[in-house]
Amino acid sequence: MDTCRIITENLMSEVLPKPSTEMWKSIASDFSTLWNFPNCLGALDGKHFTIQAPPNSGSLYFNYKKTFSVVLLALVDAHYNFITIDVGAYGKSSDGGIFANSGLGKTLQQGTLSVPGNATLPGTNSTKAPYVMVGDEAFPLKTYLMRPYPGQDLDNSKRVFNYRLSRARRVVENTFGILSQKFRICNRRIQAKPENVDHMILAICVLHNFIRKYDVETRPHVVNATVPKTAEARLENLPLQGGNATRDALAVRELYKDYFNSEAGSVPW
Repeated sequence: MDTCRIITENLMSEVLPKPSTEMWKSIASDFSTLWNFPNCLGALDGKHFTIQAPPNSGSLYFNYKKTFSVVLLALVDAHYNFITIDVGAYGKSSDGGIFANSGLGKTLQQGTLSVPGNATLPGTNSTKAPYVMVGDEAFPLKTYLMRPYPGQDLDNSKRVFNYRLSRARRVVENTFGILSQKFRICNRRIQAKPENVDHMILAICVLHNFIRKYDVETRPHVVNATVPKTAEARLENLPLQGGNATRDALAVRELYKDYFNSEAGSVPW
């Protein structure tokens, strides 16, 4: 564990710094250029890391897949780098609870994460939209967090929005795939105390960013990197959730939907 702590202490500030306003704008610019989703702060997802049942822990770490786990919640940029991570939530925790109680969720709710103000959408003269993250149905709809429209019988405009969101969100799935391929500890049940598992996961995330920064062979654009099948049983998705959204959050999603279906925001393919 000393090695993991030393890696984190020495590299965290370099490869996982606290985002600044200018850093957020740069991330959003990359998402717009590479993934056709403007004003995007990152792709959000979480994974359950399977662990050996901790002694005397009751059901704290027992998750919906009937395994014991700790959760990694991660926000990823357009180049498959971790922007911010939260490690150590109990496997039994609900997904809304994991996000709401994470450092990222709290700072976003409090408005203390140096997120830029509303910005004009590309190709428009005056249509402004807030900066948002993109996630799947495991996360609540917020003014700063977009999730897909639910249901199967959606009209074409909503399907377009869901496709554009899914395309940007896929970056975080690919990042977990890269992580699993690089660090084999993700592919098996981790036999260690939960507090030590937290240090391990944090260390491999830091190393992931370090490798992508300095190893030129890892820099080319990644189209699709999925979690290996050997790791699927160890890196489990967060379950889907419903929930009521505020009018403001629904209005932001409608704004992006209308933009993606407009002449200014549509794509030719």
